[in-house]
Amino acid sequence: MNVSVVARHMEVTDAIRADAREKAERLTRFYDGLQSAAVTLDKDAGQFLVEIVATGRRKSVFVAHHRDADLHASLDQCVHKLAEQLRRHKDRVRDRQGPSHDQTMAPPAPTEE
Repeated sequence: MNVSVVARHMEVTDAIRADAREKAERLTRFYDGLQSAAVTLDKDAGQFLVEIVATGRRKSVFVAHHRDADLHASLDQCVHKLAEQLRRHKDRVRDRQGPSHDQTMAPPAPTEE
């Protein structure tokens, strides 16, 4: 998965950049159809704003953002929000599909008379 980390109005250390990249790459555990993620770190009025935009299969776009005084807490909450979105999307996609092939092709149960 392609992950880009961009910072606005602040300098980002390599450790924070690596942490953001690692957490964004872990999102594929919730939905393996993810193709790319863009993590934007911003500082505004003494608070950190983290925004993650993830793109999935079939032009699915998932967006989460969180504002907090602590950068790591903001990143964690943002990843948590996005994970919930991905989990719900995966459940919807799975429920939309019909029964499995094994269930439709099973032979009928013999009736005893």
